[in-house]
Amino acid sequence: MKNLLRLTAATFLLLSQVAFASAIEPQLTQFFATRLAGISDEINVTVRTPANLLPSCEQPALSMPGNARLWGNLNVVARCPGEKRYIQVTVQATGNYVVASEAIPRGTTLNERSVTLTRGRLDQLPPRAMLDITQAQDAVTLRDLAPGQAVMLSMVRQAWRVKAGQRVMVVASGDGFSVNSEGQALNNAAVAQNARVRMASGQVVSGTVNPDGNILINL
Repeated sequence: MKNLLRLTAATFLLLSQVAFASAIEPQLTQFFATRLAGISDEINVTVRTPANLLPSCEQPALSMPGNARLWGNLNVVARCPGEKRYIQVTVQATGNYVVASEAIPRGTTLNERSVTLTRGRLDQLPPRAMLDITQAQDAVTLRDLAPGQAVMLSMVRQAWRVKAGQRVMVVASGDGFSVNSEGQALNNAAVAQNARVRMASGQVVSGTVNPDGNILINL
């Protein structure tokens, strides 16, 4: 009789663990679908944590650090009342990414004919793959690219909006005032990057390049 009770209890425990395991995967899939909205529309989540180590509540609060990777082998924090567990998962994500449309030599300024979007497994791409084709517009290649090659953000730089030696307008603004003055750029910089400028007085100032090529300084 005792053996039967033990067997029944073990069977119940096993079924409970299987039920939790089957219930957590849809929740994790929805969690990553929300996290990857606009990036991937096809997501597959596999739980690698053993069923007996999964959270005990039916609807755990799921979270991840904001700077965590989007896919691959990841750890998800699952919180239940009085309990915190880490769930190991593998996330596969399919979506669009940017590839070279043709052979592109190093130093080329990209345009709409240089690149195109293709669809595939994002989790199988190298880190920092370019997913937004607008990031390629007017970017300059730092290496040769082959047709069909995935474009990494590390393979390009944004076009210089300001070049060293160029005369630029420095706009210094504060609470209720704005002062414009001309100077000479001391370094190359793209939009939103930092540029150093030598003013007519010899003073060197630093500010952010705006789309018009002006250097903005907030006082």
